Amino acid sequence: MFPDFAKDQCLYEVNLRQYTPSGSIRDFLAHLPRLKQLGAGILWFMPVHPIGIKNRKGSMGSYYAVRDYLAVDPLYGTFDEFKCLVDQVHGQGMYVILDWVANHTSWDNLLTITHPEFYKKGPGGGFIPPFPEWEDVIQLDYTNTGLRKYMTKAMQFWVEEAGIDGFRCDMANLVPTDFWKESTDVLGKIKPLYMLAEASGRELLENGFTTIYNWNIHHFMNHLLTEVTPALAIDSQLDKEIFSFPQSGSQLFFTSNHDENSWNGSEIERMGAALEPCTVLSFTLPGIPLIYNGQEAGMLKRLKFFDKDEIPWKEDKMGTLYKNLCRLKKNNPTLWTGPYGGNFRRLYNPGNSAVFSFIREKNGRKVLVMLNFSWNSAEFTLEGYTTTGEYRDLFTQQPVFLAPGAKHALPAWGYRILEK
Repeated sequence: MFPDFAKDQCLYEVNLRQYTPSGSIRDFLAHLPRLKQLGAGILWFMPVHPIGIKNRKGSMGSYYAVRDYLAVDPLYGTFDEFKCLVDQVHGQGMYVILDWVANHTSWDNLLTITHPEFYKKGPGGGFIPPFPEWEDVIQLDYTNTGLRKYMTKAMQFWVEEAGIDGFRCDMANLVPTDFWKESTDVLGKIKPLYMLAEASGRELLENGFTTIYNWNIHHFMNHLLTEVTPALAIDSQLDKEIFSFPQSGSQLFFTSNHDENSWNGSEIERMGAALEPCTVLSFTLPGIPLIYNGQEAGMLKRLKFFDKDEIPWKEDKMGTLYKNLCRLKKNNPTLWTGPYGGNFRRLYNPGNSAVFSFIREKNGRKVLVMLNFSWNSAEFTLEGYTTTGEYRDLFTQQPVFLAPGAKHALPAWGYRILEK
């Protein structure tokens, strides 16, 4: 079931190691008022657990090589400090979900000693990685009922003892779907939780998850700069990605995350001039938008994955854009997520294959979005559904009246959002 508290929220991913010079929970707390002002609603913390030492990559290892599911890495602080962090986030009217790595552990996880039967074994009887290139972690075995019970209890610990509001489940598609159903049935009895799956399989929405990733739209955005007919290219995705999507669930739209940033480049590298209209698109399609920490500061660099690499914080125009979009998401029910949001209607722009426009509508409220995905300015009209009426421009806050057959103009890579 979609939790009511998540309906109007924007998701914000926190890479605690890289957030401040110390990487500590204590120093991160100073950013909470700024994040509240930004409009972040659900803070997704990348794994805070102790990281494995054996076969570690880099100087600090992967966040996803978990050595102890029931502890906080001393680099970040103590469990009590994390619990205090959750309380302070709640005090700001925000929520916390924790990254959960259920598919594999580090080579020196405590379970390798106490419960070696929880792991898959190779031909020689030893532990094995899930894939050859993931040599810093080893594969768990979900045919073992003891592992299933342990993993569910470990997740339950963080909900009951730390007070978190859900999980982002790493590589959820590699873990048996029936485990997620079993575990979320138990967890959901504690309180309503927001469950994000790092996977795109829609069957997960029927087995405990609130939201799945939309990779197809993301990959499309990465290639917009070279797309000849971008509006038509998006149209080719709509039936599958938008119109046929189950209304009871939701999907995550994003221009970056920790993997994309570290391995494929910053969103500025990948999207360039298309970044701002792509950001608007990710916030206004039916789903929940994600901000990866540093995007609001216009971060150009790829953060190192296995080593310390601090985010260069500064004021940036992207921060202003995110504030406006988060405010719109919060205040206009048309853009709410899952079953709470409004209808999506594609609008057409005869003779212009670079402009993508649509309207979201619910109970008399509307959000009209116009995007120019090209290097040329565009003049166009809107067809396919009536847009006549009084609106307010999101960015100027000025009233706008659209007459029948009104003509619109956008600069290269420009965008406009009108709401009522």
